[in-house]
Amino acid sequence: MDLVTAFTAFNSAEAQLIRSRLEAAGLRAFVQDELSALSMDGYALAAGGIKVQVPDVDAELALELIRDGGSGE
Repeated sequence: MDLVTAFTAFNSAEAQLIRSRLEAAGLRAFVQDELSALSMDGYALAAGGIKVQVPDVDAELALELIRDGGSGE
């Protein structure tokens, strides 16, 4: 299973909100680089953000859900 980044956030709360929305829709989602970003001020920005990743087979659906704000419309 290859993971792809579906969303990039610069704070932990936003990344966890997106992860939660994806999981509520039945997708597996993972937050990458969150602990590193929380351990040092400015790290999230320097590292390119906190990544919400999904399996590559679910990437298109995840992007649609994120774009629609999780409304499912």
